Amino acid sequence: MADFAFVFLAVFTVICALGTILSRNVVNGAMCLLLCLIGVAGLFVRLEAYLLAFLLLLVYAGAVVALFLFIIMLLDVHGLPAGARRLWGMVGGVAACALLGAGLAGFIVRGQLPEPRAGEVALVGASLKGYAESLFTTYLLPVEVIGFLLLIAMIGVIVLSQKSEEANPP
Repeated sequence: MADFAFVFLAVFTVICALGTILSRNVVNGAMCLLLCLIGVAGLFVRLEAYLLAFLLLLVYAGAVVALFLFIIMLLDVHGLPAGARRLWGMVGGVAACALLGAGLAGFIVRGQLPEPRAGEVALVGASLKGYAESLFTTYLLPVEVIGFLLLIAMIGVIVLSQKSEEANPP
């Protein structure tokens, strides 16, 4: 049963990722991205990384995809012309194939990863105290900077989405 759940979530995530890339409608692409992120969160749950699954859903699925949808709907994005889309698709495809080939070549050269022994693996993430301590001490400044950048991005979206009165006279 555990193998079936993993295979189902992996296939679901890959299909949704392909839907994100191949969709011609940007709203459908954003919704496929949302489903892809839900599939990745399900894979995190299967790995018993519940905090990562929750944060992925909260931050990316909840905030970033919603921001994408608001930007798409407010700015009325029509997408690239067919020629430019085809060119960027080819460039992205070649880059993805090159990265996949480099990863496979590295895996073949090195062989399989050694399996860790049960006694050597430290329990990480057993409690949230370690996460909270490092978040509010070591990483406090980067978290605040990212929050400030997200605030600037929201203000920029609001400014860009407002239509000027000169462009649309009454």
